[in-house]
Amino acid sequence: MHPDRRLIYIAVFAIMGLSNAVIPILPELATGYQGTYGELASSLLFSGYFMGALATMLPFGILADKLGNLRLIALGIIFTVISGLIIFYSENLWVLAISRFIEGAACGAFFPAAYSTLSRCKDPRRCLGEFTFLSNAALATGALFSGMLADIFLKGAVLIFTFIALLSEIPLLYRRKELINPRKTGEKPDLLPGPDSLKAHFKHSSRGVTELISRHNSGIWLSSFLLNGAIGVLIAYYPDYSLEILSKVQLGSAIASLYVCAMITSFLIGRFKVTEKTIIRIGLAFSAFGAFFAVKNPFLGFSSLGGGSGIAAVGFALAVARMDADRGLAMGLFNTTIYAGLSLFPIAAGLLTKVLSFEELFLANGCILAGTLLLKD
Repeated sequence: MHPDRRLIYIAVFAIMGLSNAVIPILPELATGYQGTYGELASSLLFSGYFMGALATMLPFGILADKLGNLRLIALGIIFTVISGLIIFYSENLWVLAISRFIEGAACGAFFPAAYSTLSRCKDPRRCLGEFTFLSNAALATGALFSGMLADIFLKGAVLIFTFIALLSEIPLLYRRKELINPRKTGEKPDLLPGPDSLKAHFKHSSRGVTELISRHNSGIWLSSFLLNGAIGVLIAYYPDYSLEILSKVQLGSAIASLYVCAMITSFLIGRFKVTEKTIIRIGLAFSAFGAFFAVKNPFLGFSSLGGGSGIAAVGFALAVARMDADRGLAMGLFNTTIYAGLSLFPIAAGLLTKVLSFEELFLANGCILAGTLLLKD
């Protein structure tokens, strides 16, 4: 296996595993601050990660072209180690929130560079498929390990994935010359000639985004935003909702089932010859059912939500790929809707916890998802 590919596979497992290792223990991390900030304290820790990724994904993608993919992959790993250590040692809410933002920035640095590197493999479809599988496997493992270890060692899963990220830095020590000067070691970053070219690039991209939004694609962007927002709300607030209902092991298992089912359905749906519009509607329907079921049956609810989101994600990607636009720009906008939903929806929901119970909030979540089935485009 190529060293870059091996490094990316180990790193994505550490980065995504750490991101979800925090979820089952959100109430404990926010203890002492909920009296002042209410459920918004947990929401802040949950959304900090997605806000960091949302804010840095595009800038770091541009830097990857300028500085080289390996440098940005290394930066993502370093940010992951730093954030993991802060989360492990700190008990302060605001320090933890900043560390979650740094953790999201690690995702922003790593993913564009990793996708760019794997797309140049001899068999990019296989490499990207393995990458996606490992990403979801890490999300499931992070939630499961966190739930299993919470009663024994609250931040045990955080320590495990931070250690894995630290181990992934070892190969980078042997490639320090490549990191210092990519040109001398064969990597050829697409260096931009100067600030004028960078300015022109941003102008071109902004026009492309405007055209994509103004076309008859609003249903895709809105559905993606609402679907991922609904997932974010359930994951962010279910730990608090289930405090007296589920053990940490049960909670971690329920959340993990979301990612396991997403892995299975996203793999299987590609074998069926149906239009992307049909795929999206099937996925949204299963997701809406999952949001409703989760109120009383977490395993059925999260499994249905995960399975539906895996189906819908394939449909969204196919629909975006067919758009008459620059592929990278269209996919960038698509990923922006994902992170926007995951980061902004839970914050908005946190403001509503003063007037709505968790059950009412989750039912409203399901109604919003069911409403996406009425969108025409």
